Amino acid sequence: MNKAIIKTENLTKTYGARGVKTHALKGVDMEIRKGSFSCVIGPSGHGKSTLLHLIGGLDRPTGGSVFIDGTDISALSDNKLAELRAEKIGFVFQFFNLLQNLTALENVETAMMFKKGPQKARKGKAKELLELMGLSDKADAKPSELSGGQRQRVSIARALANDPDILLMDEPTGNLDSQSEEEVLKRIFDVHKAGKTIVIVTHNNELAKKAETLFEIRDGKLCESKERHGGADEAGAPSTAHPG
Repeated sequence: MNKAIIKTENLTKTYGARGVKTHALKGVDMEIRKGSFSCVIGPSGHGKSTLLHLIGGLDRPTGGSVFIDGTDISALSDNKLAELRAEKIGFVFQFFNLLQNLTALENVETAMMFKKGPQKARKGKAKELLELMGLSDKADAKPSELSGGQRQRVSIARALANDPDILLMDEPTGNLDSQSEEEVLKRIFDVHKAGKTIVIVTHNNELAKKAETLFEIRDGKLCESKERHGGADEAGAPSTAHPG
């Protein structure tokens, strides 16, 4: 069995310094295997996105620890944490977070701006990633000239720019129509099939059914986790087979 690439121990997050405090996470212990496809489900406002942000080092926990590939990122300085994020983690968000004044190609290139190497090499890598996402003909288009599904595929290409081990996705299909959602999911499954560890926060029950590991967060607690066996099927989507 693959080792855990993501691990949390007694993870807590509390907002509000004075007065009424909000306990977003309450002692979450979880492990995510390297190369796995996991989904995090649960009602809105119960801590799913907070968990994703803590795992990705976008926020700091109030208590407990987050380990990425054995490193306790909770103990890292801001600079070291930024370096780890750039090297090991790619992010995909519901509302794309693309820079509106840049082309699709330039948006992907921005993720590599702190990476050593000639600009020509970065541009070549960005073109390869857009081609992987089926967008080689949209390299010079700005986000306003792209459909929602195309914009999300650009954001996935950007997330892959530094070849991270982990992709964290917060409702990546939540803002898409059915056809665009199908195309984006196909690309996500292809990326997983290539060996990336993928963690998705989602309200999409059909997507959740395809996860190898399913975590459910309610009231800031991990109330259930389910393991499924089998890996990717012939279409590139994770197997829906249950143990036993």
